[in-house]
Amino acid sequence: MQTILGAGGAIGKELARELHTYTNDIRLVSRNPKAVNKNDQLMTADLTSAEHVDRAVEGSDVVYLTVGLDYKASVWKKQWPLIMRNVIDSCKKNQAKLVFFDNVYMYDRDYLANMTEDIPTRPTSRKGEVRTQVVQMLLDEMKSGKITALIARSADFIGPTNSVLVEMVYKNFSKGKKANWFSKTDKIHSFTNTIDAARGTAKLGNAPDAYGQVWHLPTSDARLTGKDWINLFANEMGVEPKISILPDWLLAILGFFIPILKEMKEMSYQYDRDYFFNSNKFNNRFGYKPISPDEGVKKLVKELEAGK
Repeated sequence: MQTILGAGGAIGKELARELHTYTNDIRLVSRNPKAVNKNDQLMTADLTSAEHVDRAVEGSDVVYLTVGLDYKASVWKKQWPLIMRNVIDSCKKNQAKLVFFDNVYMYDRDYLANMTEDIPTRPTSRKGEVRTQVVQMLLDEMKSGKITALIARSADFIGPTNSVLVEMVYKNFSKGKKANWFSKTDKIHSFTNTIDAARGTAKLGNAPDAYGQVWHLPTSDARLTGKDWINLFANEMGVEPKISILPDWLLAILGFFIPILKEMKEMSYQYDRDYFFNSNKFNNRFGYKPISPDEGVKKLVKELEAGK
């Protein structure tokens, strides 16, 4: 049995499709789970409840923690440590391997120009502090030998949901508006395709030698700037690549009216400098070639247009 905790999110659904390559025994766990594959087992659970987590993990060989909480620092601070504690304890009790789907918020902002698995940790945001806390919880358990686990990290997403590129570029162009961007458009910014992220997570979870390590999920090594990404969408959608920059001071004001922008303000440092996500470790180990930006944008726009 391979179990996805947080199966309804941007990665959970894609991961369920990818896991079907390895097993037909898949359990999808969320507040409102929906089948992806024909024989998926569905289970409703609240991951802040130890009892619910125990029930969800029982009988599992591999557990994938891919839950996505509301994008609010206050929610993360309250719920993430509790969820991680519940999942770690339950995996230990049931002798299940754990794959934690992580982000890069804990990384030192001075090293974002070439992010590898070995760069320093120095969170400079409230969300980054929470991620550092829960990652350390897991690393301590891994070091003690009490749990078999791995950490799979992704850059920002390019995919149909939870994507800056969709919310600020595609949707604006669809409405005849200018694309929005944070801080500076001339800085490199990597995006991990959600298909690559899910495929990579499935490969790691089913590779015995991958455990006990931190991995960057497969991401194109093309060094595209914000402007380059916007141009790709404009070309694919047949519109002019017009851009409106959202400076930090404006985010602070707009945050009073648009809550998500208030939450984005502390993360805007990721857009005022080069942000390059290096996945050579994964690509070399698995002989993997990530989806190119051109291919990814073309497929994404086609999918979004079909869903209208």
